[in-house]
Amino acid sequence: MLLELSITDFAIIEHLDIDFQAGMTVLTGETGAGKSIIIDAVGLLVGGRGSHDLIRTGASKAVIQGNFILHDDNPTYNVLDDLGIDHSDGNVIIERVIFANGRNSCRVNGIMVNIATLKRIGETIVDIQGQNDHQELMRPERHIQLLDDYAEDELAGVLQSYQDQYDQFIKLRNLNQKKHQNEKQWAQRVDMLKFQIKEIEAADLHENEDTDLVAERDRLNNFQKIHDALLASYEGINGDEEASGSIDSIGSAMSSMQDIEDLDPEYKQISDNLSGAFFALQDIASQISDQLSNLEFDQDRLDQVEQRLNTIYQLKHKYGDSVSQILDYLAKIKQELKQMSGDAEASDDLDKQLATLKSDLIQQATKISDIRHRWAKKLEKAVHQQLSDLYMDKAVFEVNIQQNHALNRLGADRVEFYIQTNPGEKMLPLVKSASGGELSRIMLALKTMFAKAAGVTSIIFDEVDTGVSGRVAQAIGNKIYTISQKSQVLCITHLPQVAAMSDHHDFIEKKIADNRTTTTITELTTAQSVAEISRMLSGTAITKLTKEHASELLKLADEEKQKIKAS
Repeated sequence: MLLELSITDFAIIEHLDIDFQAGMTVLTGETGAGKSIIIDAVGLLVGGRGSHDLIRTGASKAVIQGNFILHDDNPTYNVLDDLGIDHSDGNVIIERVIFANGRNSCRVNGIMVNIATLKRIGETIVDIQGQNDHQELMRPERHIQLLDDYAEDELAGVLQSYQDQYDQFIKLRNLNQKKHQNEKQWAQRVDMLKFQIKEIEAADLHENEDTDLVAERDRLNNFQKIHDALLASYEGINGDEEASGSIDSIGSAMSSMQDIEDLDPEYKQISDNLSGAFFALQDIASQISDQLSNLEFDQDRLDQVEQRLNTIYQLKHKYGDSVSQILDYLAKIKQELKQMSGDAEASDDLDKQLATLKSDLIQQATKISDIRHRWAKKLEKAVHQQLSDLYMDKAVFEVNIQQNHALNRLGADRVEFYIQTNPGEKMLPLVKSASGGELSRIMLALKTMFAKAAGVTSIIFDEVDTGVSGRVAQAIGNKIYTISQKSQVLCITHLPQVAAMSDHHDFIEKKIADNRTTTTITELTTAQSVAEISRMLSGTAITKLTKEHASELLKLADEEKQKIKAS
């Protein structure tokens, strides 16, 4: 829930620190006092659109901060985890700053985020229903989503599976359309890919083959140079017919030092070093001898190497700068050819693949439609019960499901809410028959059913009771209080019946000081609440009779609240 809200230099608000509590809180006050401004501030805090025009005159920026405390299973935590934002203490602190130059700064638990991310987080925390939000019901294209939300427990998995396959179908269909749009270019591309694959595969390339071949070619091309160097090295060590080599000289020196090595430790060290050098030279001489014995000039092998390198260089010129790049390109064009030709294991014909996939989609769409029809009946029953509580017991609510001519990402259904508001009238689309007050009640009925499933911690009603009065107003108050048993509710109202149902009553007042307008908020005591409800009942004149009426209204509200808690 929203625990604390701090607003600085926003609209006519200079500074407000507001503490909120669980349950139902109403905000009342004269029109223009700033009630909706507070709600607007919360809206900005959870990702709403902001403008520098909202900054208080004379200020350089507007600052809004909110501290939310959430239940352990709140979906907000999943979003925060995805974003790598710490929430170990259970608090979510959101700050939004709007600067005079139009720039926005948004932080969640100290981490800077963009507005899109803030909105993603915010929509899991707060649900704001404004005066005109019943217009959502006036958009038939949104009705299917409302039904799907209601049927989520059974529908979500099936719909996700369908959508995954539908996305695959669309991708393949676009590919097929592209193929048919230009068959000639398609065929040419296929032929070219086949040729390239054949050419590269025929070369039978191996990783680092070019590097190894270049080294081998260098050895063959430098045969004489290598032979002469090895021979000179060998003769230098072992000597030849005309002169002794280094190994003989070192051997003589070693023998001489061995004669005196016992006379002094240093002589011993010299003798050991000479012995090491002698045996090392012997090993080297042996290695050189082996190399000379194996050294053989092979012109045929040189020709083979040169021919192989030439083949590789030609492929490099076409397909990459290295053998590794050529092999990567081969894998890429193989995948492209497979895609263009279709799945060879299933069918070589894209049209057949599409037909098979579409058939599967139709079956899944039929299953989805069956689920929707079952849950539509449940929704109709649930809405009717809620509307009965709101004195629309004669109304008949119907979820009309029709089949689309073509599949879409939501299946094959077209959903629209119908209503018969009075007996004897025709069932008509909701958009054509419901009044503003009726729409408010229908929206509230849906909100009551969805409040728990929505998972949000706070629901805000901004004068959703507009257009109703009397017993309907009382019923709406009861319904909002019912919602507050599952989620924190903040409610702006001008109806005394709704205000009386609150757990907490905040009074918003506009004051003028030093030719500047400011907004203040005061949490009312019971006595103060009686006075405010009296004002709401009678207007500016508060009499003993209106106070008695207000007290009676609060007493009746307490009785209603006890009934709701007990139910």
